[in-house]
Amino acid sequence: MAQQYTVHQQTTLLPFLFDTLEGWSKKTIKQRLKNKQILVNNLMQTQHNWVLHPHDIVQIDISQGRTQQPNKSMTLDIVYQDAHIIAIHKPAGLLSVASHQESKVHALALLRTQLSRTHKGMKLWPVHRLDRETSGILLFATSKDIREAMMDNWSKTTKMYLAIVEGVPSVKADTITQPLRMDDKLYQMHVGIHKDAKSAITHYALKEQKNPSTSRSLLEVSIETGRQHQIRAHMAWMGNAIVGDERYGKKGIRMGLHATQITFIHPLSKKSIDIKVDAPRDFYRLLTS
Repeated sequence: MAQQYTVHQQTTLLPFLFDTLEGWSKKTIKQRLKNKQILVNNLMQTQHNWVLHPHDIVQIDISQGRTQQPNKSMTLDIVYQDAHIIAIHKPAGLLSVASHQESKVHALALLRTQLSRTHKGMKLWPVHRLDRETSGILLFATSKDIREAMMDNWSKTTKMYLAIVEGVPSVKADTITQPLRMDDKLYQMHVGIHKDAKSAITHYALKEQKNPSTSRSLLEVSIETGRQHQIRAHMAWMGNAIVGDERYGKKGIRMGLHATQITFIHPLSKKSIDIKVDAPRDFYRLLTS
């Protein structure tokens, strides 16, 4: 599968690729060039200094480079930190905490290692989680007591997401109240009334609609309940699956879901803490890709 990009100003090929393929390592990009996986105007190109002009078309084989592969040497972007709460900008493709299948590389372990360089033996507790392919704000506590205090007031925490979905919702702003239940065998949420289903409330509003030929739109989404896969399942039920969501829609270069803002009451100071992180460029490119 190839991803296509249009050049808007004169440059050379390698800098263009570095700037365009946010989240890819430079080593991976250079390997694509070496392996003849880059086309310029439908012609294979391996010269890193090839001159690009406005309106040139660059095609990149993305079959093996959908998201940056996490590794033990990754440095996480800390967007808020005090003695009790730490927030990071988790990249897409990184687990929040260990899973049964993969337990070595995840945000919790990486952040512990990163902070232990300056704070010996740093201990952390996850306050909440994000799905592996969801980017955005992820909170950690520096003690179990702080984590429990955060949980006691979690119902007062507000969370805002950006979602790029297939198509355009027929109703521009609405609330979805369909209950959800997890199918443990399929690891997928079923939507609708069932004796085992739990309440789930998702609010959304259309923020932007791009090129009609792509038939995709950008939504702002907030949730009152925090069910697993809640936004993903509700969007798919509505008929507007999140772009790149292989479980509820179609496979893509990355999933179009980003946790952009969280507001919570600090468990000690009792002050309202508001953290906001915009989505990366590769997220917004999903609107027109």
